Amino acid sequence: MRLTVFWQRMAEHFGPGYAENFARDHVMSELGGRTVHEALAAGWDAKEVWQVVCSVMDVPRERR
Repeated sequence: MRLTVFWQRMAEHFGPGYAENFARDHVMSELGGRTVHEALAAGWDAKEVWQVVCSVMDVPRERR
């Protein structure tokens, strides 16, 4: 998954403003105690990060 697609999906699910706040502030144990931004900077694949976000935040299947 390209980062542009990842951020597009984040914005579609959370809204453009909250997507950035969530990515910056929400620490998830599933990402090794990292935020979305930290996980991506650490080299996590965008698709893996999106799957974690979907699981943690109960994103509907049709948006995954």
